[in-house]
Amino acid sequence: DINMGCPVKKVVNGYAGSALMKNELLAFSIIESVVSSVDIPVTLKMRKGWDDKSLNAPKLAKMAESAGIKLITIHGRTRCQMFRGKSDWKFIKNVKKAVKIPVIVNGDITNMSDLKMALSLSCADGVMIGRGSYGRPWIFKELDKNNNYNSICNRKKKEIILEHLDGSLKHYGIDVGLKSFRKHLSWYSKSLENSNEFRFKINNCLNHNLLKNFINDFFKD
Repeated sequence: DINMGCPVKKVVNGYAGSALMKNELLAFSIIESVVSSVDIPVTLKMRKGWDDKSLNAPKLAKMAESAGIKLITIHGRTRCQMFRGKSDWKFIKNVKKAVKIPVIVNGDITNMSDLKMALSLSCADGVMIGRGSYGRPWIFKELDKNNNYNSICNRKKKEIILEHLDGSLKHYGIDVGLKSFRKHLSWYSKSLENSNEFRFKINNCLNHNLLKNFINDFFKD
């Protein structure tokens, strides 16, 4: 997957990520080089454009398709918007009209209502969820149309959180794993009752066993 959608300053300052949308010939050259170098399907992710004066996603999508890209994901904002405002799902329909390959809609999809509206306005073939999964890795199961429920129980959520913590400690080691996991735990607890007090405790916790006790106490069945 070629990422021409990242808006982060340190990335675009290196003329990577969404900065590549400003130079269509360079972007096309990179796409051609990648496609010709591998034997697996190559996909592309990008934004509407660099800013509101250069909404060139449909043009770049058509160029990418001609170079051999097999699927395109569009985030419905410009780079200059970063993550401000609302993802423009309707604009993505212009990309869908420009190509024959599958197009995926991305941005601000956090529930079933968003999913249905995004697909309806964009006419896309599927959705990509990024920030909507922060603290909610179960969102993909919740939005699976083959499931007969809308949300998983608190007990299952707590099991997932504890499994995530154990995986982080095992992968990074105790010290780094604990520090790395705190941001995820903050996302897991966001908007829940007494979450501010909980985040204060976990951000000052240096013992992984004590952290597990905090999790078991906060995410009660």
